[in-house]
Amino acid sequence: MQELPLSSKLKYIFSIPVIISALGYFVDIYDLLLFGIVRIPSLKALGLNPDTDGTFILNCQMVGLLIGGVFWGIFGDKKGRLSVLFGSILVYSLANIACGFLPYFPKEHLVYQYAGLRFIAGVGLAGELGAGITLVSESLPKNLRAIGTSVVAGFGLMGAVVAQLTVELAGGWNISYITGGVMGIMLLILRISVSESGIYKNLEHKNISKGNFLSFFTNKDRLVRYLKCIAVGLPTWYCIGILAVLANQFAPELGITDLSPGKAIMWAYVGISVGDLMSGFISHALKSRKMAIFYMLLFTIIGVAVMLFGNTDTETKYYLFCVWLGLGTGYWAMFVTLAAEQFGTNIRNTATTTVPNMVRGLVPVMILAFDLLKNNFTVIISAAVVGVVVFGLAFYSSLTISETHNKDLEFTEE
Repeated sequence: MQELPLSSKLKYIFSIPVIISALGYFVDIYDLLLFGIVRIPSLKALGLNPDTDGTFILNCQMVGLLIGGVFWGIFGDKKGRLSVLFGSILVYSLANIACGFLPYFPKEHLVYQYAGLRFIAGVGLAGELGAGITLVSESLPKNLRAIGTSVVAGFGLMGAVVAQLTVELAGGWNISYITGGVMGIMLLILRISVSESGIYKNLEHKNISKGNFLSFFTNKDRLVRYLKCIAVGLPTWYCIGILAVLANQFAPELGITDLSPGKAIMWAYVGISVGDLMSGFISHALKSRKMAIFYMLLFTIIGVAVMLFGNTDTETKYYLFCVWLGLGTGYWAMFVTLAAEQFGTNIRNTATTTVPNMVRGLVPVMILAFDLLKNNFTVIISAAVVGVVVFGLAFYSSLTISETHNKDLEFTEE
């Protein structure tokens, strides 16, 4: 293949599908992590328990992501990538605007109303990343896919930083919800200019099964590929879901007066944004998706070990380790791109949408294991045990999954 000139490369990397997908993921991450950031102030203001009620509401959001991932994945393969980009953002934007009016809801069963809205938001949020990465992967030349998807995730993940800053500057947690919802509605209007993936258009009217989620479980090779894709992504949400979102639980054992989950999330995503931009270039330089992920996993697990068992005795040190873990788990875009490249066009959006949401949906399982272990062990040991299992699965999967660098994506699954 002839090497493209720099001007052509830049034209592809900053094309409309990449820009719109990056903006969409920015809003997606803002809304996805906003509950984790405002969990304590919002629940206290509503007269609810930040720990028990907060865990229940977070789990409802994650279950919504799991269900939504399957729904939008199938929908995107049957009706097109753009249908998901329009539908999902409308659902989660309206749900987040409704969350902003929770102080005016009836006080009876308020925890279930909050949980219900976060569940609906989770369903909507599930479609954004998979459809965006699928569209970009199918729209860019194969030698630029990794860089293009890294730009999407690198910019998009800054939504977490903006979410934290919005909470601090808006003067009220509910204003932050409304702000996120309004941003989503504005982006919905911009998406009118986006065109459907050419690869999907070539398949659209062919008589072939599309979006068959059960097909992942009817073929051994396909099932193994699917499970390995999920396992590769588990450390990303272990670091966010336990070490950042539950940061306040680590403070007493580390001898720290107080840790803010919102700030821990923000600093982790500062690192993730940089890491995601780097991951595409690392993969491009190594000419390998799997080795780029492997080295970033190695960097991350060293950070986790030092964070938990080193001398992390100040708030500043903890947040610096959050940046470290963010840099390491910045292979998120690479992991989703890897999932897109593993499967044929007729189930690609289903794979790319369900895989990251299966990872997110497994956060309640990780938290449950963490909580059960705390009955017999310290918070630090409990987190370490969960981490060993999660990273063990990720290392094995990253080393044994098929390489997809420069793979042609115009193929289908039988």
